[in-house]
Amino acid sequence: MAGLIGKKMGMTRIFDDNGIAVSVTVVEAGPCAILQIKNQDNDGYEAVQLGFESKKESRVSKAEKGHANKAGVTGAPRIIREFPVDDDFEYELGQALTVGIFEPGDSVKVTGKTKGKGFQGVVKRYGFAGRPASHGHPMSRNPGSMGPGTDPSRVIKGKKLPGRMGGKRASISNLKVVQIDEERNLLFIKGGVPGSRNSYLMIQK
Repeated sequence: MAGLIGKKMGMTRIFDDNGIAVSVTVVEAGPCAILQIKNQDNDGYEAVQLGFESKKESRVSKAEKGHANKAGVTGAPRIIREFPVDDDFEYELGQALTVGIFEPGDSVKVTGKTKGKGFQGVVKRYGFAGRPASHGHPMSRNPGSMGPGTDPSRVIKGKKLPGRMGGKRASISNLKVVQIDEERNLLFIKGGVPGSRNSYLMIQK
């Protein structure tokens, strides 16, 4: 089953049949046009290439325009992603996939780029407890001892240290689709997903 490319709109809550509030992320997903179909014979694997949104005409290269025209798609997509295919569904070039491929109750995997936090210390980056914070302790958020002094007399590789946090590709699996709005191309997914508002996501079953 191919997935969809979407844009994170924000978070809200909806009420289920029992009146219980459920926190959901609203994602504008699709419609995504099929730009290319890859198969085992020619490419060595089964996948479909999807495009989402459209670029300004002035920013489209000839190669991008030709790739879209070959699939019968008007306007070069802003975002292009590939999704593996392992079902018997017949895909066609130029076909538009919508949120209709999902149903309420489906489990999905959502992939996106996490929010960048900049350079952070170990307390925020890894959840270190810190050191004594009373009586003006000079190293209350210091990472502490780096490693053995005699052997190996160096900081061991992989030690958790301060550094740049966030801004990386991340996936969350087994998120539940709570509701679908086909008229507005919206998916309501239970809980939070990676990324900031208006960032792009990949949603797969």
